[in-house]
Amino acid sequence: MSTIINLLAEHGDQFLSGLRVTLLLSLFSIVASTIFGSIICLISMSKVPPLKWMCTAYIEIIRGTPILLQLYFFVFLLPRILPVNLSNLQAVMLSMSLCAAAYVSELMRAGIQAVDKGQSEAARSLGLTGRQTMRYIVLPQAVKNILPALGNEFILIIKDTSLASIFFIGDLMTVQKSITTSLYLSLEPMAIVGMIYFSMTFVLSKLVRAYERRVSVG
Repeated sequence: MSTIINLLAEHGDQFLSGLRVTLLLSLFSIVASTIFGSIICLISMSKVPPLKWMCTAYIEIIRGTPILLQLYFFVFLLPRILPVNLSNLQAVMLSMSLCAAAYVSELMRAGIQAVDKGQSEAARSLGLTGRQTMRYIVLPQAVKNILPALGNEFILIIKDTSLASIFFIGDLMTVQKSITTSLYLSLEPMAIVGMIYFSMTFVLSKLVRAYERRVSVG
């Protein structure tokens, strides 16, 4: 314990710097995957076959390949295929967002399909358009149904950010590797990083549960 306290006192700024990068990566991935996943979900449920096939192929490719392989693709291969100039951090953000979006879209699709179709028909009979029905009737109930699973997906995103340390982007695990290499300590830096990750996921899980209770009461 004394070694951990000394590490925090001497290298606390490094851990804080790594925490900022991890939080940035996690927050961006969560927000972007929610937006992308919602769009993919709505497109996949459309009545345009080519769009449905494209979304289905995208989801199957993402779910059928390891996230580490996807990270390598976006960091090393994508700049060679397309004329884009992304930093390692930007490439990792994009990769994790698109990966999580596939899972979020499937969660949202399941939530939407779980809503009784009679409610949509009733809304349309009252004069609501398809867009209004989806926005005011279906989506609120779908979000309520998938909140626990969506919260778990967000927690997985935070934990998966640890894979970004392979590319040394300055996140928590990168800091842990740097301190371990320089001080020849392995257990203590990992314990500190583990406690930080646990704190982030614990807070997020409590926020999701609080929002879930609020929605249930509403």
